[in-house]
Amino acid sequence: RTQASLDHILVMPSANPPYKQCRASGEDRWRMTVAACAQEPALEPCDLELRRDGPTYTADTLAALRERFPRAEFVFILGADAMMSLHKWDRLEEIAGQCSFLVGPRTSHWQPSEINEERKRLAASGIRISSLNMHILPVSSSQLRESLMADGQTPLLQVPVREYIEVQGLYGRERRVPEAGEWIPRLFDALTPKRFAHSLSVAHTARRLARVHGEDEHLAEIAGLLHDCAKCLPLREMQEICRAHQLTEDPEVLHSGALMHSLAGAVLAREAYGVEDPVILDAIAAHTTGRAGMTRLDMIVYLADKIEPTRPSYPLLEQVRMTAQLSLERAMLMSMEGTIQYVTKQGKKPHQATQTAADWLRGQIH
Repeated sequence: RTQASLDHILVMPSANPPYKQCRASGEDRWRMTVAACAQEPALEPCDLELRRDGPTYTADTLAALRERFPRAEFVFILGADAMMSLHKWDRLEEIAGQCSFLVGPRTSHWQPSEINEERKRLAASGIRISSLNMHILPVSSSQLRESLMADGQTPLLQVPVREYIEVQGLYGRERRVPEAGEWIPRLFDALTPKRFAHSLSVAHTARRLARVHGEDEHLAEIAGLLHDCAKCLPLREMQEICRAHQLTEDPEVLHSGALMHSLAGAVLAREAYGVEDPVILDAIAAHTTGRAGMTRLDMIVYLADKIEPTRPSYPLLEQVRMTAQLSLERAMLMSMEGTIQYVTKQGKKPHQATQTAADWLRGQIH
């Protein structure tokens, strides 16, 4: 984006590309695209092609984009391997009149000399092409699918996307959460893109922490996935849930969505998502302020919310992450003391539940 002085980048999953078979549904690929772009403001997921019927051609997509952005200058970003087949594209001359091409290096069977020759030939025919100066990333869609099917590592795949694949059971993976087919669409519609990606990352982190500390990985993952299911509700709806179920009379909580969404979320997880296990519901309810007597699953979900990999950096983040691998109690206390210190510096009083939980944790450790 910086090299080409682009304002922003549209990331557009194909609906029905004429030369490629998609291995996941359009809905799944759309949600993964949104989750992948959630942390990057310059990336804008675009579902234009998914909303069209029949085979999708770039010339038609560009014509639709021109109606949406009549004054924009379009640049089509593609890999060098795709550039080698550019001459086969339908209505290439029409496409070339609508956009230029920005080509990134890719590992392929093509020799550098062949790529350079094709680039010159295309340029000579009036196609505007420029190159990205960047290292070749050792990743491809086929390699990712092969690694997923073998339960291998995918270090260049964003954590929320990997978690989505695991939960939904895509690309040869066994569906890890049986209810995901119903839960994921509802969660996607209920949350902002950032909150959706965050929830997937918390589920991933909670599962890993449960594995390290010998707790139930499945329960931890479900609690992490649904922990923020009420986060984006209007404050009034949260208040109605809390009052209808007599969850709290605390005025501080009732006037703060940041504090109240955990209590409302536990109710929503039961009534809208069908979760009946009190262990999961208690963990969801405790993930904001904490409480004295927290179970280890409660701590896992609380910590996963604070240390998941898409979390913006804050003081003590890395220390809490490292400590969480060794001791849930010590990591909890470190996190809570950091929260108490931060709130106090803002001239506010920490919530009593957090203060009580921190005092209880000190007693557990010492």
